[in-house]
Amino acid sequence: MSHPPTHDAPKRHAQHHAPGHGHDHFHGHGHQDYPQAAADPRRWAALALLCLAQFMLILDVTVVNVALPDIAADLGLGRSTLTWVVTSYTLCFGGLMLLGGRLADALGARTTLIAGLALFTAASLTAGLAGSAAVLLGARAAQGVGAALLSPSALSLVTTGFPDEERTKALGVWAGIGGAGSAAGVLLGGALTSGPGWHWIFYVNVPVGAAVLALVPVLVRARAPRPARLDLPGALLVTTGTAAIVYGLLKAGDAGWGSGRTLLPLALAVLLYAAFAVVERRGRSPLMDVTMLTRRPVVAGAFLMLVATGLLVSSFFLGSVYLQQIRGLSALRTGLLFLPVAVTTALGAHLAGRLLAVAGARTVAAGGMAVAALGLAPPARLTGGTGWFPLTAGFALAGLGIGAVFVTAITTALSLVEPEKSGLASGVVNTFHEVGGSIGVAVVSTVAATGIARGTVPGFAHAFTVTAAAAAASAALCVLVVPRGRLEMSGVPHAH
Repeated sequence: MSHPPTHDAPKRHAQHHAPGHGHDHFHGHGHQDYPQAAADPRRWAALALLCLAQFMLILDVTVVNVALPDIAADLGLGRSTLTWVVTSYTLCFGGLMLLGGRLADALGARTTLIAGLALFTAASLTAGLAGSAAVLLGARAAQGVGAALLSPSALSLVTTGFPDEERTKALGVWAGIGGAGSAAGVLLGGALTSGPGWHWIFYVNVPVGAAVLALVPVLVRARAPRPARLDLPGALLVTTGTAAIVYGLLKAGDAGWGSGRTLLPLALAVLLYAAFAVVERRGRSPLMDVTMLTRRPVVAGAFLMLVATGLLVSSFFLGSVYLQQIRGLSALRTGLLFLPVAVTTALGAHLAGRLLAVAGARTVAAGGMAVAALGLAPPARLTGGTGWFPLTAGFALAGLGIGAVFVTAITTALSLVEPEKSGLASGVVNTFHEVGGSIGVAVVSTVAATGIARGTVPGFAHAFTVTAAAAAASAALCVLVVPRGRLEMSGVPHAH
């Protein structure tokens, strides 16, 4: 689940992005050409170190899903609180990532990276030690803040740390860690939860984070900071707005869709997003150029990213709880059953990269969503006698389609954008990536509320029906939303 970066573009272009979390940062002053870097003999060692740091961030999205039933049992978490274990991380990661990119400019990328890594590592230790829901959720949110500082800073250092002729290769290495991270997450999460216990899915970050912290000053060359204003109001508004959506959706599972406890947070979210738009339009140095959302390709890319991420992350969430809570599988076996999904998602991304230049974005996006809908149909027909195979086989097929949609999303968003604004467009789309994961998990958690609370199958079947219907509806909407025609590809690295 990773996006390759989108910075090396000599002409109008479309880049291949695979699913997930290799986030681009962008700057309010627009996308700039990167300075020619002197050949630092430590640059490849520095790249390996920065990729290791990014790998931890990717890992922490999927590693938690497999451990959720054990966490719930140990800490006595209800459905809503359990959902926040996933969404608090992605919410802070996505909502503050744009601010993290700006801080990397203002303070220097290496300084911001060290701060983010230190916070992420300390928060991981706190999460592992957590004995209550409040401590765990606070630690997960702090992990997200650390990730929002670390990821764009690391990518900036990768991008500026190589001479022109080596930059594409370096970015390809960065991009390739995404699929490996998501696959390792489900396996490691299952192995650690079944072995020493769920606490170790967080503890494992501590020695890695400490080692990277020690080596960054040795291997990573500092870059001079660039003057940049910080848009704190914008960052707080977009993050709080998304949190209000998630809160309202979760309350719907307990109080009903017509309840004031549901409608008031959703209404507040609308107001917060409106305020964010006003602040960004009037601000001297906004986080996001909201006029980008008037461009059809960018809107199409954001839409595809929102839905695809929502489908994938919510399927991991639902499937993990179902297989362990209803079917009684171990965390390790659940992790192994999810491994094909990571493989097919990467395969779908690879195939889309080849098909886009031939069939066009609209066809690939609609086809990918249709394949996802087909894959999610078997889980939607779950009964008390259904085994694990239809569920996991369906997920694997859905992953093939979702992987294709991820690549199409970022390719579409960047296909008609001027090179100097490609960073802006990719930042918008990557923000929708995290928002999609948070909202998707909240929706399916609400629909499956009775199934999760009582351990019954119909609630899960209803939630999977919603995901299948969302994929099918999105396939139809692609005809209206995604521009037609073939896209010009520039031969940038695929993310496999």
